Amino acid sequence: MASPGAPPLRDAVGGLDREPFVALLAKLIGESRRLQNDPPAYIPQEDLVAQHVVDALLPVSTDTGGGPLVVRKVSYAEGRSNVIVEYPGTVPDRVVSFVGMHMDVVLANPDDWDFDPFTLTFDSEDKDKLRGRGTTDCLGHVALVSQLMRRLGEVKPALKHSVIAVFIANEENSLITGIGVDGLVKDGLLDKLKNGPLFWIDTADKQPCIGTGGAITWHLKAIGKLFHSGLAHKAINAMELNMEALKEIQTMFYNDFPAHEKEKVYKFATPSTIKPTKWSYPGGGLNQIPGECTISGDIRLTPFYSTTSVVKKLQEYVDDINEKLETKLQTRGPASKYVLPDENLRGRLEITIDGNVMNGVACNLESRGLQALCKATEEIVGHVEPYSITGSLPLIRELQDEGFDVQTAGYGLLKTYHAKNEYCLFSDMAQGFQVFVSIISQLEAEV
Repeated sequence: MASPGAPPLRDAVGGLDREPFVALLAKLIGESRRLQNDPPAYIPQEDLVAQHVVDALLPVSTDTGGGPLVVRKVSYAEGRSNVIVEYPGTVPDRVVSFVGMHMDVVLANPDDWDFDPFTLTFDSEDKDKLRGRGTTDCLGHVALVSQLMRRLGEVKPALKHSVIAVFIANEENSLITGIGVDGLVKDGLLDKLKNGPLFWIDTADKQPCIGTGGAITWHLKAIGKLFHSGLAHKAINAMELNMEALKEIQTMFYNDFPAHEKEKVYKFATPSTIKPTKWSYPGGGLNQIPGECTISGDIRLTPFYSTTSVVKKLQEYVDDINEKLETKLQTRGPASKYVLPDENLRGRLEITIDGNVMNGVACNLESRGLQALCKATEEIVGHVEPYSITGSLPLIRELQDEGFDVQTAGYGLLKTYHAKNEYCLFSDMAQGFQVFVSIISQLEAEV
C-alpha cells in the first residue's frame, strides 16, 4: 500500500487510459453475438466476458501475487459467470461499490445496422465514437469499471474504504432467474456492500438517475359473438367491446393512480401511465364481425405506488365492467350491443398479467452516496441535473428492499440504448472514470 503523504487519489490514479480501455472493449464487443439474451433462442454466455475481465485484472491480483485485487468468479449456470472484484481497504465495514455492469446484451440484427454490431468500430469522422452492440448498454461500463479496478491495483493507494466491483450475468431478461445479482444476494455474497453506497452503473447521459418506474404488462381479451357484418344486431363485436372497455379501464386507472406529489421532487418526466401497445385477433374476412380480440399493453408506474395494488385494481376494473356491461360501456351505433338477451349471451372480458412485474425505485435523496455522486458530476461534467424516468431497471428495487443504498448512474447514451447503430463516446466514459475516482476520494475524506 502507498505510504502516508502519497499524492491525492486523483493524481495517483490519473485518467482513463484510452488504449487499454479500447483494447478490452474490443474483446468484449467481439463476443457480443454470443451475449444476446432472449431465451430460449438466445442464451448468453457471459463467461466469455467474465474471463476477459479476469484476464485483465489477474496481473494485479492476489492470485498472481502481482497486486492486492481479490478476484472471484461465481457461476450458477454453465457458461454464465458473475465476477466480484475487491480492492481491500484498511477500515472494516467501510465500503463503496460499483454494481450492475452486466455482461449480456439485447438482440442485434446486422441487416438493420449501418455497421457490424458484433465488432468494435470507429466512426471515420469522429474517433470519439465507439460503435457496437453493448458499447452503451452495458459492455462499455464493464470495460470502464474494469479499468478503474486495474488502476487501483497498479497504484495501490492506501484507502480506508474497500472498493468492490460486481459484474453481473442475466440483466436483459427475467425469464431465467437466480443466476445473476439475485443469486449473489441470495447467497449473501454482497452483504458487506450494505455498509456503504452502492452505485448501479447501467443508466446513461452522465447524470444521476434518482428514480425509475415499475412495469406491468397486460393482455385484455374481449369475447363476443362472431357474425355476418350485414346482420350486426345479431353479433357482439369484440373489437368495439375491447376498445370501450380499455377506455373505461384507463379512466379508472388515472382516477386511482393520479400524478403523485413526489414525482415533482424526483423530477419524473411523466406520471404513471397505462396504454395499449399491441393488437391481435384470430383473423377473418372484412364481412365478419370478430368474436374475439386481444389488446396488450403496459403500465409504467412511478415508485410511489404499489404494483401489487395496481394488479389487484385491474382485476377489479374488469370484474366491474363484466357485471355492468349494459350501463358501464357505451355502444357504437344503433346496432352495436354487448348483450344479446334473446340468446342469453353476454360479451365478456378477461385480463392476464405477465409474471415479470418490475417495481420502480426512488433513490434515497439524503444518501451520502447521492451527495457524492452529485458533487462529482458537477465537478467533472460541469453541471448536475438529477432526473427520473418511468423506464424500468430490473433488480435494483430488490436490492433496495434488501437494505442496499442504491444510487444509479451511467455514461453511455440514452438515444442509443437498445437501439440499432449503438455507440458510446470515449470522452463520456473518461468523465465517468473521473466521477468514480471523485466519489471514492470524497468518501475517503470523511473517515
